[in-house]
Amino acid sequence: MAVSVRIPTILRTYTGGDSEVSAEGSTLAEVLDDLDARFAGIKGRVVDEDGKLRRFVNVYVGNDDVRFLDDLATPTPEGTQISVIPAVAGGC
Repeated sequence: MAVSVRIPTILRTYTGGDSEVSAEGSTLAEVLDDLDARFAGIKGRVVDEDGKLRRFVNVYVGNDDVRFLDDLATPTPEGTQISVIPAVAGGC
């Protein structure tokens, strides 16, 4: 299933500067594997050494945070937009 993935600025070095790329996969895990096959190393910035989503990276399938769905097993229907968003902290 083809999906589009929005890439945050910090990870665009992996995608040649593209802010949005296409990927294939019926789950988020499969989409990340496909991305990593085409943009080597990008998956390692999204998941940790144990294969879990990194703590300070938020991933949305459509408008839903995958941590409140099925995490990496979240289905990615055809045409879905996936957003990878680094967490922002700080302030006064």
